[in-house]
Amino acid sequence: MADHRDAVIVEWTDWLGHRVASAEPTRRTTMERELRLIYNIMIESVGPMRRSVNEVWHHACEHYGRFGAARGLAAGEVVEEIQYLRGLLIRRIGPALTPLRQRQAMAIILRLNTILDKGIAVAVVGYTDALVATLFTQNGVPAPDSALDQADIEKQLEQIEAELAAVVKHR
Repeated sequence: MADHRDAVIVEWTDWLGHRVASAEPTRRTTMERELRLIYNIMIESVGPMRRSVNEVWHHACEHYGRFGAARGLAAGEVVEEIQYLRGLLIRRIGPALTPLRQRQAMAIILRLNTILDKGIAVAVVGYTDALVATLFTQNGVPAPDSALDQADIEKQLEQIEAELAAVVKHR
């Protein structure tokens, strides 16, 4: 999976850029950073640290859902973005799994699908939490200054990256 990281991130980011023209504009570097973090956690999730990164995966997916809400996406669009990653993984790493023993390859595929399914559920929860928080703070009326806060998103990404680094450090 690590061998395909850069290609997957670029293809995923390009697809998001072409697809979501109506959403709040986001710097490409921020988007790539978010996607790279998710992908790096997935790499660790199929290795020996899989139990240790569960909480980090949860935080990253919840953040992805909140980030999707901040970009003005619908909940279904957040789901679709993560589902696109599933398709990319099948196309990119599927051929790399064929030389493995059948049992080992199947275990990796099932693990990735389980991780993605949980990630989608948590991203939708994060999206919903962000939406509800916005509605409650504004009495149901969107605030005029509710623009995407890049600095806040970058800070949250730093925190999640630090969580991942702390887990991986103990490998």
